[in-house]
Amino acid sequence: MATIGKAFEGTFHDESAVWLQWGQYEAAVLPNVGANLIAFRDHERHLTILREPTAADMDSFRANPGIHGIPVLFPPNRYEDGKFTFNGVNYQFPVNEEATGNHLHGFFHTARWNVDEFNVTAAESYVVLSITINNGHEIYQYLPHEFTIKLRYSLSELGLAQQVTVHNHGETAMPCMIAFHTAINAPFAEGSTADDYTYTLTIKDRWELNERMLPTGKYQPLTDEEAKMSTTGLNPFWSEMDNHYTSSTKNGRNMMELTDRRLGLKLIYDVGTAYKQWMIWNNGASGEFFCPEPQLNLVNAPNSTLPAEEIGLVTLEPGQIWEETSRLYIIKA
Repeated sequence: MATIGKAFEGTFHDESAVWLQWGQYEAAVLPNVGANLIAFRDHERHLTILREPTAADMDSFRANPGIHGIPVLFPPNRYEDGKFTFNGVNYQFPVNEEATGNHLHGFFHTARWNVDEFNVTAAESYVVLSITINNGHEIYQYLPHEFTIKLRYSLSELGLAQQVTVHNHGETAMPCMIAFHTAINAPFAEGSTADDYTYTLTIKDRWELNERMLPTGKYQPLTDEEAKMSTTGLNPFWSEMDNHYTSSTKNGRNMMELTDRRLGLKLIYDVGTAYKQWMIWNNGASGEFFCPEPQLNLVNAPNSTLPAEEIGLVTLEPGQIWEETSRLYIIKA
């Protein structure tokens, strides 16, 4: 049987990339810019699922790679004054969000990752990337643990699959805090407009955020419009959103579904039930893209007094591995 996939090194505009192809699908990942899965396309149906930088955008993208593709956030979102204590250890991150006085988004979405392998099998094309932190790595000064984060992306007839593992191979317990700032085009289809789109999201409760965008530990009641996110759906740009929610499940799954009503197509972002939180941000209701962000832990989790299990604050003991999978694919609506 003829192979219908490819995996090869190339470029995305002027940046080194590993490209995957399988049938009608194509994807690209950028090892030197945070292992960002920067493109996922369906050529047969003329769909561009993820927000991609143009050639002219590449310098600004490299300076701030958080709002294109699928950036890896570790630790994700905001940490008060860049400080927290975990397992008796004090951590100090740089304050990089002047408006709030917080640390934002960690270090891995801008870091250089290794390409471990890429290949094609009878079932898929795939690439594996990793980054290992030890005493000689610049990130070690902020996260003084020996650990490896590994990402595996694959393309097949089932769409784009992601597998992420965090392996603590040091001698002390470490916090595992991770999210993906996934930037979804709306519209993702040629000829459609933002008004053609509705989405649902498996949320339960909305966290109350203070003036520094940090959770107070309390919930806010959902508005009537917000409640539609988990029922009938609503437009991604119904209002400006930079909101934090607990996750729920729908038919046993934790996911976002984005429907193009003009074409009768539905994008499913199935993220796995380990992600107990969602952030959702729509760039000021710009009508171009929005970010449904699966997040393992509550924003500022180590500074919360709530139980670790409730807020998704995972402790990785020496030798332990945390792992989860996600998938992006299109079905008929």
